[in-house]
Amino acid sequence: MASDLKRVTRALLSVSDKTGLLPFARALAERGVALVSTGGTRRALAEAGLVVEDVSDLTGFPEMMDGRVKTLHPGVHGGLLAVRANPEHQAAMLAHGIAAIDLLVVNLYPFEETVAAARPFDACIENIDIGGPAMIRAAAKNHGDVAVVVDVADYDAVVADLDAHGGSVSLELRRRLAQKAYARTASYDAAISNWLAGELGETTPRFRALGGMLAEPLRYGENPHQSAGFYRTPEQRPGVATARQLQGKQLSYNNINDTDAAYECVAEFDPERAAAVAIIKHANPCGVAEGDSLAEAYDKALRCDPTSAFGGIVALNRPLDGEAARRIVEIFTEVIIAPDASDEAVAIVAAKKNLRLLVAGGLPDPRAPGLSLRTVAGGFLSQARDNAVVDEMALKVVTRRAPRNRELADLKFAFRVAKHVKSNAIVYAREGATVGIGAGQMSRVDSSRIAAWKAAEAARSAGLSESLAKGAVVASDAFFPFADGLLAAAEAGATAVIQPGGSMRDDEVIRAADNAGLAMVFTGHRHFRH
Repeated sequence: MASDLKRVTRALLSVSDKTGLLPFARALAERGVALVSTGGTRRALAEAGLVVEDVSDLTGFPEMMDGRVKTLHPGVHGGLLAVRANPEHQAAMLAHGIAAIDLLVVNLYPFEETVAAARPFDACIENIDIGGPAMIRAAAKNHGDVAVVVDVADYDAVVADLDAHGGSVSLELRRRLAQKAYARTASYDAAISNWLAGELGETTPRFRALGGMLAEPLRYGENPHQSAGFYRTPEQRPGVATARQLQGKQLSYNNINDTDAAYECVAEFDPERAAAVAIIKHANPCGVAEGDSLAEAYDKALRCDPTSAFGGIVALNRPLDGEAARRIVEIFTEVIIAPDASDEAVAIVAAKKNLRLLVAGGLPDPRAPGLSLRTVAGGFLSQARDNAVVDEMALKVVTRRAPRNRELADLKFAFRVAKHVKSNAIVYAREGATVGIGAGQMSRVDSSRIAAWKAAEAARSAGLSESLAKGAVVASDAFFPFADGLLAAAEAGATAVIQPGGSMRDDEVIRAADNAGLAMVFTGHRHFRH
């Protein structure tokens, strides 16, 4: 059983990220800790006037092969792995002149940053650290005797522990640091293996590793009795993980989930073409619209379902401006996310202290490849992100009547939204705005009826005598297995339909559309979202 306190007399420091290095190393030296280091880290310490031994003095070998080989030696690993209370280990150290290393400070070559910067293949390979992970794992395994630091955020904790225990580090801290060390090397290896799988075009590698870094612990999960945390992966996709929160209280688990859904949805709409707004509730759109301005798009989106929009998430495809901000804050909103925000908009939102405002710095590319993951009992499912976009689909007119230009524009709009509605999904749209959405039903005809009912309710809320579904178009995320869902849309007043096609009863559905005077196009692409 390891004793609780272990004195630190010698530390090996080898870091890529030199943030906080000099104050930390100076604090160690002031407490009587001898310093050993490598390469650039040693130079930085020596130039700061600190006494530091070169790792080559431990190994008897110079750094070689462009720095690939410098710490892979018994002089280093013996000092990290030796169990201090084991007589045989002590004898081996004495016989071979191996000195104990009580503290290891390592952060790894910036592989993730190199990949994110789209550097060439060879540059990414050269930024795969070998000696660092080997030392980290050795020190973490022997945490009964050795403290290992892989995170600059832990420098202060180590110094505080040394001061609290007269130059020793507690077992509690050593175990905490060891856990983080193994998690860091696992996350690092996950980034490398997933990058290589992507380079090889391997979509289902034999082993799939996952890794992330805690962005923040959350108050709770979907419900108060569930613990939760938000983790960032190396993927540099604009969204919640990249966003700066300008104001408001901490995001909850549900806020983050819904905000991600909202931003991915609004990113389907090119900001060069039109301003777009998506309002999300419980990960489903309750209103999406395009307009000449964000304010116009917001008003159109809100009209679709003003009741559900209360307490929702608002996502914009352009920087939030003052006019749109004034509209949005008129009702209770949980989160606003946009690529950026004007000073005027920030000031307007600031009057609502609980309203969170996030600026993501850009829009995610709906065409970009990526992974989508979901846990199941005993494992997880992995699939390619749904990066199919309707603008690149070969639409096939299957009815006697082809859609008019206005209908075709609305059909594409509705299908973009349907991609982000939980299945079974039915979306009614007119003039670049949703007017009724049916989501997450067990039967498609029920989704169609709910969407029609929502359109009628929206008209009543707006003081209109006629349902907003009248003259609208309809998108379905998957084929109509029977004609009933399509006929429900026709009864509500829809004039055109877009759907993937591919049902055994396509001919029956097409005949029903022709008999109802509907135009219908097939996309050949399904957008299930469970």
